[in-house]
Amino acid sequence: MRDLKYLAAYLIPASAFLALNLQGWWSYSTVIFAFVMIPLLEPFLPRSEKNLDIEERKRQLKKRLFDWLLYLNIPILYGLIGYFIFVVSAQELANYELTGLVLSLGIVIGTCGINVGHELGHRAKRSEQILAKILLLPALYMHFFIEHNRGHHKHVATPLDPATARYGEILYVFWIRSTVGSYMNAWKLEKKRLKKAGLAFWSRHNEMIIFQLLQLTYLGLIWWVMGLNLMLLVMAAGIVGFLLLETINYIEHYGLRRQKLENGRYERVQPRHSWNANFELGRIILYELTRHSDHHYLASKKYQILDHHDESPQLPVGYPGSMLLALVPPLWFQVMNKRIVQ
Repeated sequence: MRDLKYLAAYLIPASAFLALNLQGWWSYSTVIFAFVMIPLLEPFLPRSEKNLDIEERKRQLKKRLFDWLLYLNIPILYGLIGYFIFVVSAQELANYELTGLVLSLGIVIGTCGINVGHELGHRAKRSEQILAKILLLPALYMHFFIEHNRGHHKHVATPLDPATARYGEILYVFWIRSTVGSYMNAWKLEKKRLKKAGLAFWSRHNEMIIFQLLQLTYLGLIWWVMGLNLMLLVMAAGIVGFLLLETINYIEHYGLRRQKLENGRYERVQPRHSWNANFELGRIILYELTRHSDHHYLASKKYQILDHHDESPQLPVGYPGSMLLALVPPLWFQVMNKRIVQ
């Protein structure tokens, strides 16, 4: 029964379903759940630094339940996008309702889409990697599959990584630097891969070209069937989704740096190069993303067996609370800068 705790992750899409059904001020249900209720509850709920022993780890890895909990996000995500299109096209909604519904859907795209796509994107099975790309499509961020796995994990906590926030860097500046830099890096990484494999850049083997075509087709179909306004609203929800990702990127490595060695290389990634948060509710809702130090220490580990490391720096509040702090730079700097050893 303890394994079923991860069903709580479905509270995010459930709140979006509620928003689409009730509209009015209920349109903001997902926003209120994710960024009001969770930050208010987390300080009063348990935190756990407990790690599984070797035998427990083996048992957890054998359970297919943990994989199916991820796979089910695909019909949930696309079902909610379809329902969003139906609701918005079927009736006249006030601007405040549309704003709430776009934000609510965007949060689903960021959690059920990008976050779950991130987890599956690290798997070795080709079928799971395909599922990861399907989940990244609505965020219009399919290049994340390339840049995150082959760029970010290699260069994290160094000046070479656009997705690592620098000490004193404002979130809104980081959004631009990371979004543009990660996209350009993905093209460079794919070009390098193709050249090494002896394949042509302008060919069906170039995943970046395929990703652009898939994303344009996704938006083009919505435009063709439902019109320009619906396409722009769905695009806006996708932008909300990837800005959530970039805000998480910001808080995960803010101000942390790997040392450059005498040979010119950077030290190996250690647990101290990522911020952690052991708040139970956030851990469950985000499929253990908040145990980010262990994920970077060994990226192939599945979410259900990620460990706590005593040496990893700890965020003062959970991920949702930290994201809210980051939106107010002076407050973020006041809370976080004193926790960083320069």
